[in-house]
Amino acid sequence: MKKNIIISLATILFLVSCKESFLEIPSKTSLSTPIYFSSQSDFEQAINGAYAPLRGLYNGINGAWLMGELRSDNTTYKYNSNDRGTIWPEYVADFIEENTNGALSAKYSSNYSVIARANQIIALIDDVDFDESVKDNIKGQAYFLRALAFFDLVQYFGEVPLHLEPVTTLGESALPLSSVEVIYDQIIADATVAVDLLPDKSTQEKGRATSGAAKTLLGNVYIVLKDWSEAETILKTVTGYSLVPDYADVFDPASKNNSESVFEIQYKQGTEGFASNFFYTFLVQPITAEEITAVTGIPEVSRTIEGYNIPTPDVIGAYEASDARKEASVGYISASGVSYPYIKKYAHAHELTNNTDDNFPVYRYSEVLLFLAEALNEQNEPDQARPFLNEVRHRAGLEDTPATTQSEMRDAILQERRVEFAFENKRWLDLVRSEKAEQVMKAYGERVKADPQAYYFPEGITVAPASYTTINLLFPLPSSETALNPYF
Repeated sequence: MKKNIIISLATILFLVSCKESFLEIPSKTSLSTPIYFSSQSDFEQAINGAYAPLRGLYNGINGAWLMGELRSDNTTYKYNSNDRGTIWPEYVADFIEENTNGALSAKYSSNYSVIARANQIIALIDDVDFDESVKDNIKGQAYFLRALAFFDLVQYFGEVPLHLEPVTTLGESALPLSSVEVIYDQIIADATVAVDLLPDKSTQEKGRATSGAAKTLLGNVYIVLKDWSEAETILKTVTGYSLVPDYADVFDPASKNNSESVFEIQYKQGTEGFASNFFYTFLVQPITAEEITAVTGIPEVSRTIEGYNIPTPDVIGAYEASDARKEASVGYISASGVSYPYIKKYAHAHELTNNTDDNFPVYRYSEVLLFLAEALNEQNEPDQARPFLNEVRHRAGLEDTPATTQSEMRDAILQERRVEFAFENKRWLDLVRSEKAEQVMKAYGERVKADPQAYYFPEGITVAPASYTTINLLFPLPSSETALNPYF
């Protein structure tokens, strides 16, 4: 893994001609960097390559869901006594820390791949003469992607190396850890540049970063840093978006990059290698081919490992009785003759097994509204916060919030975020920044231990005794890095 990370820091891989689809990333050249970056076309290919690691970061067994949702009280796993081969997600869910966990190295290396490719573009693009508006657009996307990757790293790991220049030697690949404060300063600087350089959604190619996406990222950073006034200021400039009337349509592949979409990870079903597979990753297992076909309607194969990211009774019970989001988010499927909940948000018609067309949302306009509500409420303006919260509730078919005081509004916003963004990798980070992670997850762990069968464990099986005893807010750096970087 260390070798892979060094390679990703030293060169840009997976470049593709801009004349082809935005999704078509695989390399069609082996030219060295100094020769390769000499034209507008080269940089258009390079920025395509900078997006590529995001698809792996959000998809598959080591996807972002593992540390963002499975870590929380929103989802759990279906313990499989007959197949103990892929159990590292259990350790993430149960707070059994291991720095050899594959999920950690996958997130770490994917983000640094994005950073490495963005660094190459930022370092070289001003030395090549081509259309300034195109150049600004590409630079803005590179700064946005670098900010997004470092934001992901610092939230999950804390101190990490701050790579801001292309790496050309093995020695340059190892940097000391930078403080959290320094990393956030760089994220803010990058996102601010991106805001100024990027076009808005109306003129940008679908699927690419926009000024609105950069503003939302910047607002998110200020929310995490509890700089409420700055958050309010930037988030109020996020315009040109609107809520999709039907919540279920937000996630329908037929309406990708819709009016509510601020930034989403792009996938495309088919045989080209760009498909998503969230529905299959999140299936309860073991499950027969016939049981899967009952939901998908296409020929399937049986699956026999473990099931991950299964909605917990807790999140199912968090929806209000008339909340339309519950039906759109949670479905039920028979697995080995037993009914279990599954994540319905990413279950849509497709043609091939394990090959779906669903994008993954990173930022939606509803989050801008709830961020604004939070920023205003934390400035002791619950009355000003209420309309933004209610706009989200009304789309879900709910009445105005009954919250009136700042404390009540704070709880109402956190609760609204839980159901609005269920299974979108927001819950764990929300618990951490609201300083509720330890309280909520220890109480959740007690419920699991008291009634493991309610959390899908077989009779006589429960979590390890050490589970949920220590609620670490950050993950350890991957062992592949700590073993070989002399600064760690």
